[in-house]
Amino acid sequence: MHIVLDDTAMAAAGQGNVLASRLIHRAHAEAGWFLYAPTCALVEADRARPGTAEHLAALPGITVLDLDLPAALDLARRATWAIAHSQYAAQPTPDRPDGAIIATTAPKRWAGGPVRVLDLTP
Repeated sequence: MHIVLDDTAMAAAGQGNVLASRLIHRAHAEAGWFLYAPTCALVEADRARPGTAEHLAALPGITVLDLDLPAALDLARRATWAIAHSQYAAQPTPDRPDGAIIATTAPKRWAGGPVRVLDLTP
């Protein structure tokens, strides 16, 4: 299971969201569960809730995704970097041929988009 945390999911994890906490626990404790934190979304989450970036980056079950050149070129054409980097990270890759699911507490922002969504709204 490959899951990308968007900025809202990251901020929710820092506020004690039970569903986000379960995902983090699974990624740490269970084989086959992977959580990704796109850098641009991590920055936005930290702006919304200071300390979020350091907290999430320190967790062993979360992989922070760098902003590499292909991602930067894709983001340059988009309105918001946090959403764009999350969507880019969820796209299929050789390691994730089916792509990843985006975990969010704002599912309406992803409506009609090319990604699968996991609603973390309590």
